[in-house]
Parts: sequence; C-alpha cells; structure tokens
Amino acid sequence: MSVDGAGRLTAVTAATEVAAETGARTGEGAGRRPAAAGVIVLVASLLGFFMLSLDSTAVNVALPGIERTLGGSTAGLQWVIDAYTLMFAALLISAGAISDRVGAKRLYAIGLAAFLASSAACGLAPTLGFLVGSRAVQGSAAAVMLPASLALVRQAYGNPVRRAKAIAVWAVGGTVAMAGGPVAGGALTSGLSWRAIFFLNLPAGLVAIALLARAPRSPLRAAPLDLTGQVTAVAALTALTFGVIDGGETGFGRPAVLGCLLVAGVAMAAFAVAETRTSHPMVPLALFRSRAVTVCVGIGFAVNVAFYGVIFVLSLYFQRVLGQSAVIAGLEFLPMTALLPLANLTSARLGARFGPDLAIKAGLLVSVLGLVALLVVSTGPDRLLLAAALVPAGTGLGFAVPSLIVVLLDAIPADQAGMAAGLLNSSRQVGGTLAVAVFGALISHRASFLPGLRASLLIAVVVLAVAATAAFTLPWPQRETQLTGLGG
Repeated sequence: MSVDGAGRLTAVTAATEVAAETGARTGEGAGRRPAAAGVIVLVASLLGFFMLSLDSTAVNVALPGIERTLGGSTAGLQWVIDAYTLMFAALLISAGAISDRVGAKRLYAIGLAAFLASSAACGLAPTLGFLVGSRAVQGSAAAVMLPASLALVRQAYGNPVRRAKAIAVWAVGGTVAMAGGPVAGGALTSGLSWRAIFFLNLPAGLVAIALLARAPRSPLRAAPLDLTGQVTAVAALTALTFGVIDGGETGFGRPAVLGCLLVAGVAMAAFAVAETRTSHPMVPLALFRSRAVTVCVGIGFAVNVAFYGVIFVLSLYFQRVLGQSAVIAGLEFLPMTALLPLANLTSARLGARFGPDLAIKAGLLVSVLGLVALLVVSTGPDRLLLAAALVPAGTGLGFAVPSLIVVLLDAIPADQAGMAAGLLNSSRQVGGTLAVAVFGALISHRASFLPGLRASLLIAVVVLAVAATAAFTLPWPQRETQLTGLGG
C-alpha cells in the first residue's frame, strides 16, 4: 500500500482510499474508460499531492530568509508553519463528507484554485501577518484537496489491480516531493528567494487544472456534516496553538495567554459533548474503545512531533547558529529524508510477511535510537556524526508509518475506515503543530537557543519512546488480515 515516511500525508494514503467513499462507489464503471483518461486524472491528482507535500517541508528551510525579509520574531515564524498545519488538521476530518456532497472533481478544482491563489498571496506577502493569513488559506485548501484527489483516482480506475498501482504512484510521488522539500526550499531560497517556493506551485497547479477539465464528472452523495464539531475543533486547536506560541514568546502568566488556554479547554470540552450528542459525529468517541485505534492515533501524534519538530528546530539551528546558507541547510536534511520512499516500500513488504505490528515496533525503536544519538551530537562540531544520527531518526519513522495505517484499518469496520484514517492524520497534524509551537517557545530567545534545542530533542525522544512502548500493546493481527490490508 502506500507510503509517506513521516510526513503528515501518509495517513490519508490508505485512509482516504476508504474514506473517500467519495468516489469508490463509481469505480465499477471507471474501469471501462479509456486508459488515457485514467492517466490524465492520475497526473492531475498527483500534481496537487506533489505541491502539498513539497510545501510541507520546503518552507521550514526558508524561515530565516522570511525573517530577514519580513522581520518578526520566532513566534511569527512558528505561525508561518502552524497556520498551515492547524487548518489542515482541523478541516481534514470533514473533508471526505464535503467531497461527497459537492463531488470530488468540483471540490478538487475549488481547492486547487484556492491553493494557487493563496500560494501567489504567500509569494507576494508584504508583511509577516499577511503571509501567515495566506498560509492558513493554503492549509484549508490542502485539507479539501487531498481526499478529493484520491477519490478522483479511485473513480478513474475501476479495476482493483490497476487502481492499487495508481494509488501507489500517487502516494510515492508525494513522498518524493516531501523528501526533496528541504533541498528544493534551500536551493530556491539561496538561488532566488523564499518567495519562489510559493510561485513554483503556480505552473504545476495550472497544468493540473487544465488536465482536470478533461476528467469525468464525479457523482454526488448526501453526506451529513458535523458543523458544531468542526467549529469547536477549529476553536480548540487555534486557541491552544496561540496560547503555547504566545506564552513561549511573552510568558505564560499573561492574561491573554491564560485566556487562550482557557478557551482551548472549554472548546475541547464542547467538542467532546457535541460528538456524544449528534447522530453523525465528526469523530465518534466510540472509536477509542478499540485499543488499536487509541494506540495508533497516539503513535501518529508522536511521529509528527518528532519529524516536524526536529526539522523546525534544526532548520533554524543550521542557519542561525551555524551560519549556513539555505541550500546547505536543505542538504543537511538529506540523510533524514532521502531514504523515506525506500523505508515505506520495505515496511509494506516486510509487514505483509512478518506482521505490521513488528514493523511499527522496529521502526519506532530505530528512530528513538537515532534521536538519542542526535541529542548527543547535535551541538557538537562534527557534522558527519549529526548526518549519521539523522539517518535512523528519519528512516525509522518512514518504516513505521505504512504499517501503522494497516493496523488501524484492520482494527475497525470497513465503513468506519475513512473516519478513523482522517482522525489518524489529524492527530499527526496536531502533533506537528504543537511540536513547532512548544519547540519554538524553547528556542525563541537567542541566548537560550542551544539549551532550547537540547530540550526540544529530549522531548521528541521521550514522546517517541512512549509511543514505542505503547506499540508493544498492539493486538497481534491475523495473517489473512495483514495481506488483505496491504492489497490496496
């Protein structure tokens, strides 16, 4: 099945495949369309996924360049990242239902247009606040694009074997983009400007729109929306993120910060109450009665804490402390990201043979060891040791994630798979968002940067070690279930 390594997009790969019952019901007829039509749809969907994946890691390397151009504090730079991931996390769970209601093709077109417009706005941003607002629109557009793009692929390929291959191409394309994001971001920032990262989306998006115009119309289906749950979820995540970021910058005792944290707590409680009272909850709390679901969601959170938190703090460390150029800083991440596609594919194959739970445990333990090594050597003079530590830190996460999806999907009824997968992916985005908020608070002042860097890496080690321990409580899946889960 498919594969992102440690980035936020993997959970949707297998997930939305079921989530997007959006287009699954039309698959029978899709198989009889000309092969060229399927290729057109696949390329259009892949281009969107490629843009989302590239931006997810490329912008981190550009943060010092953004700071030099637009000014602002570390808190402002945190919001450049978190505005995107926060809206992505909050809206993704409902995106499948929205896609059903308006049609995958129409929603993907709307999302593409919004993503391109917001990308142009990011590239032209005159102030840091304008850039943050544009990034929030980008994240909202990404949340609706992702499941709609995969639903389009499902509609275009009715034959299960051809569909599985198409989904694999779609997923691996996104993984490659995410892995190359730091290098591309560094090269564009050094050679042109950080603004070029956003302008790069425009030609790719216009090609995707032109191809999408040739795609067949998607069917519509009445799908209930949990508006109360959606509003309270956005309010809780926004208030919590703002409270943590502003608290790290100005102190957690300020009334405004305490007020945000109080609003976050009230909104979370309101969300929980709303989900128990609506007939069509965004997140059925009964899902958490399954130990596998609870553990997988927790592991997903920890994976993104480690991955995105480490990329964020090291991007600033390489450029602020070591004085490296953006392109060199991007190259520093190659040991962490280059092997992600291979780790994904290896996980899927070994998980099918030996069990996905074993792949999860092995991947998390390897990553914990890599992070411990990174904690020891990160502030030392030897860059080769740091690069060596980044290899297991990233590769282990890439090895664990695909099998994590398999275990999750095996643990729940088929009609709840999309919802559970959306929950997993959202928990991963929340993990990345909070990691950037907390780690940024620790390194917000130049005098405390190195102690803050060590504290951030230690938090990542502890969070991932707890997740690895929890992985040993996962139920042992049946052999037949494993093979079915990997069959796509």
